[in-house]
Amino acid sequence: MKTTRQLQEEILRLKKENDICVLVHAYQNHEILEIADYIGDSFGLSEKAKIATQKNILMCGVRFMAETVKMLSPDKKVILAHPDADCPMARQYDGQMIRKLKEENPGYAVVAYINSTADLKAECDACVTSASAVEVVRNMKNKDIIFVPDCNLGSYVASQVPDKNIMLVNGGCPCHSKVTVEEVIKARASHPNAKLLVHPECKKEVSESADYIGSTTGIMDYVRKNSYNEYIIGTENSIVEHLQYEFPDKKFYPLSKELVCTDMRLTTLVDVYNCVKGCGGEEILLDETTSVYAKKAIDVMLKLG
Repeated sequence: MKTTRQLQEEILRLKKENDICVLVHAYQNHEILEIADYIGDSFGLSEKAKIATQKNILMCGVRFMAETVKMLSPDKKVILAHPDADCPMARQYDGQMIRKLKEENPGYAVVAYINSTADLKAECDACVTSASAVEVVRNMKNKDIIFVPDCNLGSYVASQVPDKNIMLVNGGCPCHSKVTVEEVIKARASHPNAKLLVHPECKKEVSESADYIGSTTGIMDYVRKNSYNEYIIGTENSIVEHLQYEFPDKKFYPLSKELVCTDMRLTTLVDVYNCVKGCGGEEILLDETTSVYAKKAIDVMLKLG
């Protein structure tokens, strides 16, 4: 039996020997973060993969993230650490459904949250991240916009860009959308001195109660830049643990015990170990047409955001 530290040391050795860059999404377990080359949000990691000198990329996250890495680094071999790690929100709509939406709403531009499949992105006019969504939509020439798939993030964008006519669809993150106003009231009552930081994938009434609304990276940066001693964290509960490690003298509380992404938790340190040995994970392959058209939507995001 190997200890966590022994496994980590083996992974660090093997990834160097086998020319592997390990990307770790911030929702992964802490023992995986400790062996990462880069840690961050999904799109930020795909940009890190572009500049990585290694020819092999291991994504410790979910499938759509690995697809985005492959789009931006087509010449690199991209491995998803756990083949079953997917995103329920990313599967709520597909390319065919987007084509139908466009047919039913002529003249509308379609904006896709980065948390979507390559197939869906290929049918859209622009992509956005939770951090860039407001800026990208504000800078688009189009007034009429269909925002997919997250209606909660879309609602937040609509509130920030009132001059746009934003059509929302019925979709969103099953994890973040579970959070209720009652949980906000309870957390505030239990921790009256704490700042409430929430992800815009939460429901509108939850976000409206927050002291700060932002992406996962934005939430962590807010803590780094401010001197408050207590925080209620309204995103995946792994962030509570990571912030506790980074700031052991501060207090962090989960907004809801329901804020757990089961797909993100699938990946284990042993999965990573097997991948760097060359006997685990799944290589991500995209057909060229899908990849090219999906990347166009990402390029628009980079230009406007």
